[in-house]
Amino acid sequence: MNAGTQTGSLVNHLYSRMTIGAPEPTVGMGVTMLSWTDRDAGTIVEVNNKKRYIAVTEDSKVRLDNNGISESQEYKYTAVMDGHRYYYRKDRKGQWRRCYYNENGRLVFGTGGLIIGHRESYYDFSF
Repeated sequence: MNAGTQTGSLVNHLYSRMTIGAPEPTVGMGVTMLSWTDRDAGTIVEVNNKKRYIAVTEDSKVRLDNNGISESQEYKYTAVMDGHRYYYRKDRKGQWRRCYYNENGRLVFGTGGLIIGHRESYYDFSF
């Protein structure tokens, strides 16, 4: 993810580059989906080695803290295995990037990154 064009968050930009030493994706493994400034916890529901992509669903979450509009947020997650699927592939730099199927049925890169093996949610109240 490129800061300023694909993400507005320095933290998300740095997270998107954390690929060295990341575990190999497996079904049921937790992930963090990176957006403009938010982060959403998810679960891997499919690993397709032939087409080189993984499918992820967003977890259901309940906020546990009482901090209100705050940077400090704590959540409890529940995997939703049959939810909407988001697709990710590694780009040439080895970073996981969100993809989608275009009108020709090809997976093409969109915006958004992924952290494998770590669940985290963060809602940016400033937007």
